[in-house]
Amino acid sequence: MFGTSVSAQRANPSVLQQWDDRVMIDLANSRTPGETGFMRFISNTNQYVDIGVPVGLLAGGVIGHDMQMRQNALYVASSSAISGVLTMAIKHIVKRPRPFVQNINIVPVYRAGGYSFPSGHSSSSFTTATSLSIAYPKWYVIAPSFLWAGTVAYSRMYLGVHYPTDVATGTLLGAGTAVSMSFMKK
Repeated sequence: MFGTSVSAQRANPSVLQQWDDRVMIDLANSRTPGETGFMRFISNTNQYVDIGVPVGLLAGGVIGHDMQMRQNALYVASSSAISGVLTMAIKHIVKRPRPFVQNINIVPVYRAGGYSFPSGHSSSSFTTATSLSIAYPKWYVIAPSFLWAGTVAYSRMYLGVHYPTDVATGTLLGAGTAVSMSFMKK
C-alpha cells in the first residue's frame, strides 16, 4: 500500500486508506479555534520535552551526585536518538505522502514537509514517555507522561499532518524502542 504511487492509491485505495482518509476528514470538519490553538501548542512542546527530560535528569544527577539519575538520562536520550534514526530511515524507505498531498479533501491546519509514515512526533513522544516511565515507575510519572504523549500523537492527526496509521506506527515504534533499550536504565 505505501510503496505504490500516489495516483495508483487514489484510483484504488485500500480499506485501511479509506478509513485513514475518513478519520482525517472528520477531524478537519470538527475543528474549533480553541482546540486548534491547543493542539498546535501541544504539538510544539514535543521537541522541548524530548530534549528537556534527559537534560533535566542529567542536571539533577550531576547536582545531586545521583549516578542512577545520570544513567537514566543516558537511557532516555539513547532511546530517543535510536527512535529518531529508525523513524527517519522508515520515512525515507516508505515515502508516504502527507495526508493533504495524497487527498485534496483533507485540509491541514498547516503544511508540514517531508514524509508522513511513521509520525516522528508520535514516535519521539512515546519514546520519552515510555523510557521515563520505565526509569521511574510511579503513577505520578507514568500518568502525565502518557497523557502528554497521547495528546501529542492525537494532535498530529487533528492538525491534518499525519494519518491515524502513521500515528499508531510511530507510537509503537517509540514505545518499542524505549522497551528494547531498557537494559540501560539503572
